[in-house]
Amino acid sequence: MKHLFLGLLAIAGIAVTTPSLAQDYPTRPIKALTTTSAGGISDIFMRALGDELLKRWGQAIVIENRPGGMQNLGARACTEAPPDGYTICILNAEPVAYNQFLLKSMPFDPEKGLQPITNLYHLIQTLVVNSKLNVKTIDELIALSKAKPGTLNYLTASVPLAFYMDTLTKERGADWVRVPFKGGGEAVNAVLSGSTPIALIGEGNVIGQIRGGTMTALVMANNIKSPNFPDVPTLAETGYTGAPSRSWYGLFTPAGTPKPIVDKLNAAINTTINRPEIIAAWERQGATPMTMTPPELDTFLRKDIQKWAEVAKLSGATSH
Repeated sequence: MKHLFLGLLAIAGIAVTTPSLAQDYPTRPIKALTTTSAGGISDIFMRALGDELLKRWGQAIVIENRPGGMQNLGARACTEAPPDGYTICILNAEPVAYNQFLLKSMPFDPEKGLQPITNLYHLIQTLVVNSKLNVKTIDELIALSKAKPGTLNYLTASVPLAFYMDTLTKERGADWVRVPFKGGGEAVNAVLSGSTPIALIGEGNVIGQIRGGTMTALVMANNIKSPNFPDVPTLAETGYTGAPSRSWYGLFTPAGTPKPIVDKLNAAINTTINRPEIIAAWERQGATPMTMTPPELDTFLRKDIQKWAEVAKLSGATSH
């Protein structure tokens, strides 16, 4: 990496070394940018977190959805917002770590423009199908795709999982086509309508559909066992290798936000998320809470970027 996220925190700390700046913060509502449309798990999580912070601070968290552009639209808006603590951004690995290896140029520099607050959660990702396909296992799905070449569409918001599906086409002879989408709510509708009958998606988006029988869960795609569906195997349990990276969501501010404000956000959010009842509630929604300090998130990000650079090189991924 040319620049380290942690270095930005150090630079911010030089300008403001006293915690007094954060004592009265926040004094007005905070805008929370998301890179997906309303109804997705990150949108739902942020709204729930906002309700808790409203109780603590007496200030609302106003959600602003900015989907599209491989999630770069919302991430760029985050980097361009004033670094005053009144814009926070829930982002995942795509715009922060992965897209820089998939595009010839980025509309922003994630390493210069973003400042980490905390990791929020890892998603339990599941491979689901419209139940009308009448398949129960990943092997049966691959066999169906071979019988109907080029006619089955799938969707996923996760770049590692998309590469995983490409691997299945090469190694197992699967035959399917990826289609884009903007958020979890849109994805659920596409699977239910049958227009895109296959999805690798956050479990929290489809728990009701799986329980209701309109979708069938074939496997837990990033090898996190689900407490909601203990009978659904992980990829490792079915003899498959799995995706190269887990799906995570973290919270960021624009670079240059004063360190005392970043620290206050980190402390309040981590304390809120780490309450036992909150952890249990979000596990029931298909998300595993996993908070960090800003330096810990910086280290995590650098490792994930290095890992993805290696995966992109081995996969033959080309910029476009």
